[in-house]
Amino acid sequence: MREQVRQLGWPVLAGVLGALVIMGWFPEQLGLPTRQVSGPAAVAATGPESYAAAVSYASPAVANLYSTKMVSEPIHPLFSDPSLRHFFGDSLPQQRRLESSLGSAVLMSTEGYLLTNNHVIAGAEQIVVALKDGRETLARVIGTDPETDLAVLKVDLPDLPAISTGQSDQVRIGDVALAIGNPFGVGQTVTMGIVSATGRNQLGINTYEDFIQTDAAINPGNSGGALVDARGRLLGINTAIFSRSGGSQGIGFAIPVKLALSVMESIIEHGQVVRGWLGLEVQALTPELAETFGLQQRTGILVAGVLRDGPAAEAGLLPGDIILSIAGQAAVDGRSSMNQVANMRPGKAVEMEVLRQGEAVVLQAEVGMRPVLAGPQQ
Repeated sequence: MREQVRQLGWPVLAGVLGALVIMGWFPEQLGLPTRQVSGPAAVAATGPESYAAAVSYASPAVANLYSTKMVSEPIHPLFSDPSLRHFFGDSLPQQRRLESSLGSAVLMSTEGYLLTNNHVIAGAEQIVVALKDGRETLARVIGTDPETDLAVLKVDLPDLPAISTGQSDQVRIGDVALAIGNPFGVGQTVTMGIVSATGRNQLGINTYEDFIQTDAAINPGNSGGALVDARGRLLGINTAIFSRSGGSQGIGFAIPVKLALSVMESIIEHGQVVRGWLGLEVQALTPELAETFGLQQRTGILVAGVLRDGPAAEAGLLPGDIILSIAGQAAVDGRSSMNQVANMRPGKAVEMEVLRQGEAVVLQAEVGMRPVLAGPQQ
């Protein structure tokens, strides 16, 4: 009897194990509900196997730029010697040569308006736009904004593609990012990464900085190209890289599309970017300065200088004042307050809460229009 049980035991055990495997991995074969996968396995299962659809959607609106300009240089390296220039000044023989540079641009509308970087086309005498469909044409400059390093170009061709724009203010760290451009002039190239950070500023690249940082490879020639999301929607205009070698090291920066669009619209409408301005220079309120002024828990920015006859001077603001808030928004640091005022409409009345010699003062200023300045003043 025991021998019969032993002989029947192995088939029964194998049948039970087989049933458990079917129930776990193929429940639908037994009429059971399908198991719902959650966690990292579910994320991996739902991720796309390819971004070809996003690239085919966005890439026709990304163009290659070839710009040329004339530059002057000594006819011989000997004439670059500082001692010769000291005696002869700028009267030494010069020769002119044609200098070429590469870049990228993004078609923003079917009317032919393109966005690129100002540094890509600065000083260019001729700009050639090469589209993905093989067409080439000359572009004219509509306007530039060196303070954000943006430029607006225009081409006149029929049946132009236009990129779809995303919402750069809703982008999340970790979102997939694709960089499309013309690195080193090899032709249109796509690289993939993620959004590494948002709101990057104080990098010393532009006057107004609010960069999207990405590790998608960006190299020389990518400037002015598109940073798009996993659906091919424009997130930003590729602008700069942090590199010790000149090549990509996984730290690239793009101007958010929201800022780029506002600059483009202002240039098209007014011929320049219209920004608010108060005419003052500020510096960060360090913990040491805060202690000197008797500030314990409050934030603010220190007024280092006031432009004569500017809006701030007419409002009564003085060097040494501490601005605590502008239009009800706390003044946390100089750059964010500068951006806040720049986004205001010239002529708007704005209230500033100021600390002067330990006393709180409220001043009223009328926002002016920012002139072209050399430094990041506000």
